[in-house]
Amino acid sequence: MKSIIQSIRQFLAAQLQRRHGGLLLFFGTFLGLSLLTRLVLLTKAAADVTWSPGLLASFAWGLLYDLGAACWAGLPLLVGLTLLPASWLKYRWQQGCVHAVGFLITYALLFGTVAEWTFWDEFGVRFNFIAVDYLVYTTEVIGNIRESYNLPLIFGGLLAAAAVIHWLFARTGLPGRWLASPAPESLRARFAAGAGWLAVMLAVGLALNERQLPAFGNNFNRELAKNGLWSLFAAFKNNELDYEQFYLTRSPAESFKTLNDELIEDASLLLKADQFDTLRYVHNHGPELKPNVIQITVESLSADFLSIFNRASNLTPNLAEFAAQSLVFDNFYATGTRTDRGMEALTLSVPPTPGRSIVKRPRNENLFTLGSVFRAKGYDTAFIYGGFGYFDNMNYFFGNNGYRVIDRTGVPKEDITFANVWGVCDEDLFRWAMREADACAAAGKPFHHFVMTTSNHRPYTFPEGRIDLPSKVSGRAGAVKYTDYAIGKFLRDAATKPWFRNTVFVIVADHCASSAGKTELPVQNYHIPLIIYSPGGHIAPGHIKTLTSQMDYAPTLLGLLNWSYPSRFFGHDVRKIDPAEAHVLLGNYQKLGHIENGDFVILKPQRASSSYSYDFQTGVMSAKSTDVHYVNDAIAFYEAASYMYKHGLYRELTSAEFERYTAQGQQQSVIKPLATHP
Repeated sequence: MKSIIQSIRQFLAAQLQRRHGGLLLFFGTFLGLSLLTRLVLLTKAAADVTWSPGLLASFAWGLLYDLGAACWAGLPLLVGLTLLPASWLKYRWQQGCVHAVGFLITYALLFGTVAEWTFWDEFGVRFNFIAVDYLVYTTEVIGNIRESYNLPLIFGGLLAAAAVIHWLFARTGLPGRWLASPAPESLRARFAAGAGWLAVMLAVGLALNERQLPAFGNNFNRELAKNGLWSLFAAFKNNELDYEQFYLTRSPAESFKTLNDELIEDASLLLKADQFDTLRYVHNHGPELKPNVIQITVESLSADFLSIFNRASNLTPNLAEFAAQSLVFDNFYATGTRTDRGMEALTLSVPPTPGRSIVKRPRNENLFTLGSVFRAKGYDTAFIYGGFGYFDNMNYFFGNNGYRVIDRTGVPKEDITFANVWGVCDEDLFRWAMREADACAAAGKPFHHFVMTTSNHRPYTFPEGRIDLPSKVSGRAGAVKYTDYAIGKFLRDAATKPWFRNTVFVIVADHCASSAGKTELPVQNYHIPLIIYSPGGHIAPGHIKTLTSQMDYAPTLLGLLNWSYPSRFFGHDVRKIDPAEAHVLLGNYQKLGHIENGDFVILKPQRASSSYSYDFQTGVMSAKSTDVHYVNDAIAFYEAASYMYKHGLYRELTSAEFERYTAQGQQQSVIKPLATHP
């Protein structure tokens, strides 16, 4: 052992006498600060990680990914050391430049540590797809950071910390020894040494990928094993995942056959059973109801914030009051962890296909949406958003799918009383929504308006004096309570309007406040509220306990209105299926989940899957043997959704098609009467 250590020391000493020995100093700094970052995040996640000898595996794998990230990050330095003139480092000013570069590298790595801390604080993971998306929307993100944190203090602290670390490193004598030792090297010698270093660094960098990281029993332990910089670029590279390339597949014919069997569980009639299509006719008995529908989609509203789900919460007295007069879905789950995923499921009724949501993908125009059904019935449809709708491609998606778009750019400045970087306060947003409703009612036009809030988002600021919690410093608790206040005020103000009793108000979340958890897909962190308030009695109050996801929202809402219509939705009217057949589909960009009858299948890249038993009452998730039936069900939903998007099949019906398929469905309904599930 002593001889090995001695050999290593001799090798390092020899390298420090050469030009490219500076790379060793870079690697030492990079690996040391990466370890510091991991230790800092460990303290942040102390209550969530599994404290066992297995935690050492997180650090061992972390060292590998730190090394891989260092190899890629060190390439510019390698090029510089190779190309600089032979006499470089001879003069003090040149050595001063090297120290300055070293200081900047230290500062940048410390900045990364702070950035990872804040990201982990918000999402409970290392950098991922969300971080990539945030880099695109720099105005909102930088503004959010400025409004949420004391930047002069942070930047000043980082400067001081970088200076101390750089000074301590210099005190070891290693930088000085390297700067004093290298003799001038010829261009040929520098290129030969550079080629050797390049070969090693590329070999290490290319040999590693995140798919090699093993599954840990606790997902927090797995996240600690990652390197933030590595994960950021891996997420950028894999921002869109082709289902057929990365996931378990069957033939399209097999998947659509399985899917068709699932789709008709609500007694709907397939209109294209022999084609790769979900088109079917949904028939409901009784006269169709034609109330207005205002859908309030609330940012990050976890079910736990509501006292009707969590008795310990006192943040939502208004929602509790109106829930007592509403139809409440007790077991309603988000399909994803971002606003664009919620919009995707609530408007399109599709599974959360891997990578980016369809809201942000190309070729997302003229799709079959909830709005397209409303428009076919003569409704005005609008998307009303308090922020800048270019964020997450919202304006393009809604604007190219038949919705009028009203966002922050379309209102005069005097119509904004309070705003932060994400958007106007909910009171301003609801005032705009009220104005749009008034205009439609005055024109005699029924309307369906998708209203998207922003207040429940960092920096959690809102107008003072509205609630008994202060803005910003009360954090998310204050933001949730303010949102509850604003919704209550909106509904009470709406009660003075002539269109109030002919309007159905939907209150639903886009996703939970936190998606991080110890398991691959922490199901309990996807539980969100769905409350349907109908002051005119169009929809009776009560509770629906059947397992429901955002994918089921559109068909269930239309079923509650007794509408019959041709549909491409993947979801069901959950009132018309056997509760034992109800299921939830949820995902997190790469992992795609399907839960039915307690059987939880997770599809993963590398054409892999995991199977678990999940108990919704206790939240306990335990590994189990694979049931091919449920795996095939999961594949069918995700593969078919990917196929239809990829081949442009999930499209809106023209007016003529809507009428033709309605007539065809009505004719088949007479031949084969439809039954509703008791």
